[in-house]
Amino acid sequence: MFYSKENLNKIGFKKLGTNVLISDKCSIYNAKNIEIGNNVRIDDFCILSAGKGGIKIGNYIHIACYASLIGQGQITLDDFSQVGAKSSVYSSTDDFSGKFLVGPTIPEKFTNVKHASVHLKKYAVLGCNTVVLPGVTIGEGSAVGALSLVSKNLKDYKIYGGVPLKELKNRSKDISSYEV
Repeated sequence: MFYSKENLNKIGFKKLGTNVLISDKCSIYNAKNIEIGNNVRIDDFCILSAGKGGIKIGNYIHIACYASLIGQGQITLDDFSQVGAKSSVYSSTDDFSGKFLVGPTIPEKFTNVKHASVHLKKYAVLGCNTVVLPGVTIGEGSAVGALSLVSKNLKDYKIYGGVPLKELKNRSKDISSYEV
């Protein structure tokens, strides 16, 4: 089931477009920092947790089931970008070096959390179970295969996959000709 238009309006989004379908099983935190464009679908068990930087979701976007967008840095999904099932986009991460403690229950003076914006450019696609770390830009038209870890910026119109992530081949630019 999706939220009704009336219930979506009550959530308190910073911006809410038209033709927006959000599962009533989606968890939304800090809606006042979330902007959603037109023709967006967010499926069951997704988590949108916006920090200070906010989450900006463009037009014609699908966020598949169990996906999460989390962190203090800004997360931007440009028009026609897609987030595959069980994918995680992080704009914040703890320091796991052992020099600091980790977790949200630890006082800030004992942690070293990195916050950095994440940007999926127009037509970018994340395959299932992809993890995107803070500070990454996924290039326009690029696709990331399932079960990949993205820790660096990706070029436009390329296909990537794996751990460690590798550029596999070019991606067709034909997708731009179908834009509505």
